[in-house]
Amino acid sequence: MPAGHDPVPTRGDLGRAIYNAAQRRGSFVLRSGRVATEYFDKYRFEADPRLLHAIAVALVPMVPPDTDALAGLELGGVPVATAMALIANLPVRYVRKKAKEYGTRQLVEGGPIAGLRLLIVEDVVTSGGQVIESTEALRSLGARIDHALCVIDREAGGVEALERAAVELRSLFRLSELQQWSE
Repeated sequence: MPAGHDPVPTRGDLGRAIYNAAQRRGSFVLRSGRVATEYFDKYRFEADPRLLHAIAVALVPMVPPDTDALAGLELGGVPVATAMALIANLPVRYVRKKAKEYGTRQLVEGGPIAGLRLLIVEDVVTSGGQVIESTEALRSLGARIDHALCVIDREAGGVEALERAAVELRSLFRLSELQQWSE
């Protein structure tokens, strides 16, 4: 049966499915430089079409009503934003970490962004550093950004850092929720 016809899981079932698919134990250096003993391998839930679809279905109601387009951040935000775009019927833009040095040499692919109200889409937020960097770059290109949306907030300062950058972070799950459901 195609993923689009699967029953929508409960919040708890979705959280458990994400945790079971993505949770890894060991020693992991995060983008922020912090070392974590628990890591969520986001590619495990993004590569599973049924789980990615369920995540997108759960995220779409969290999209602010004045959103003109979704902005998926390289690399993890791209599949999440694309899946959401299919459900919400919103255009999507793909945001690179830096403009490519060949071809179009663009930071953003998929169409113009000047004057658009973009919703930043990311998979996992830790310190918020990449979301802030991308937000600043997109704003300098004329986009309006007030919100970011992620699947997992690691609860490691991202919400507060984004508030200082005038961005409200909305998360589908907080790390503590996923850990609670794993027990």
